[in-house]
Order: sequence, then C-alpha cells, then structure tokens
Amino acid sequence: MTFFQITAAQGPLECERATLVTLQALLRDAEAHRVQVDVVEEAASPAGLKSVLLQARGEAADAWLRTWLGSVQCIFTSPFRPGHRRRNWFVGVQRCEVSPAALALDDGDIVFQACRASGKGGQHVNTTDSAVHALHRPSGIAVKVMSERSQHANRRLARTLIALKLAERAEQDEGHARRSRSLLHRDVDRGNPVRVLHG
Repeated sequence: MTFFQITAAQGPLECERATLVTLQALLRDAEAHRVQVDVVEEAASPAGLKSVLLQARGEAADAWLRTWLGSVQCIFTSPFRPGHRRRNWFVGVQRCEVSPAALALDDGDIVFQACRASGKGGQHVNTTDSAVHALHRPSGIAVKVMSERSQHANRRLARTLIALKLAERAEQDEGHARRSRSLLHRDVDRGNPVRVLHG
C-alpha cells in the first residue's frame, strides 16, 4: 500500500480549489494508467479541499506516483477575488511514509467499532456494516474508514491511518521542540547568573 496526500498547505482559498482540481486530474490519470487510487480521508473546505489523503494500489502504483510527487501548478482566474491578477496556484503532492515503529501499535490500545458506510455513491456505498470507526485510546486519535469492501480490510487500513497520524504528530512535536530550542538561543538573560565560572 502506498499513501500520499495532496495539500494546499498554508495557501489561500484558490489553493484549496487547486487541490480539488489536482485530485480530479490525478484520479483520471490513475484510471488511464490502471492504478487504483482511493480517497482515505479528506479535509473539505467551502473552496474545495485543504488536503486529501489517498491510497494507491497496483503493480504500477509506485512508478505512476513518482510522476505526480512535488508541486503541481494550477492555472485559473480566482473565483473568490474578482480582478485579482494572479493566475498561478500551487499545491503539493507528497508521499506519506509509515515507519515500522509507528506500525508496531498495540492492538489493545485501539477500539474498533463497525458502522455503516455513508456519503456519496448511491448503490456503490456499502449497505452492510463494513465501515470501521477506530479510536486509539492513548492518543485520542479517531478515524473512520469505509473505502474497502470488507470490515477486516477497513480495520487494517484504519490501523495504518492511525500509525500515519501518530507519525505526523511525532514529527510536529519534534519540529516544535526544534523551534523552542532555537528560540532559547535568543533568550539568554545577561544578569542574575545562577553560577559564576572562571576560565
């Protein structure tokens, strides 16, 4: 399984629209290359999508995905700011790595609950309770997965998604710690020493 995301990052509303435009083009391209791509999770916005997490499968998935990784430029006139001169909007397509350590989750820490799939799709939406809601108790991370046809496959995907979110959280914590350490370099009190050393 290969996970990747399309993100507007900190871009304006136009970038959120560009994320949706990119997703639509990417799905068409995947179908043309016989690569199965499923939407695992999306952060929708009134303008389009802030980000979307995807899963690619098939023998050609890795080679195909490499042609999409990086920045994608979308060219359109802003529908949100009439008269705005900028027409180039950028989004990122990034692979999501899951470390073996993150995948080594204790199954006792995850509570799985079967639920009915919902959303668009009409007859294609599962009418059985094959969707899964999973809660990782130690972190409070909760996910709902319904992209697979069987409950067992959705449970496996939910576990992987929790691992991805845990890895992302650890990365954010490390980034915050690095920024805090960097700020400490600028925050040295020049008076009232706790120790005085003579060299």
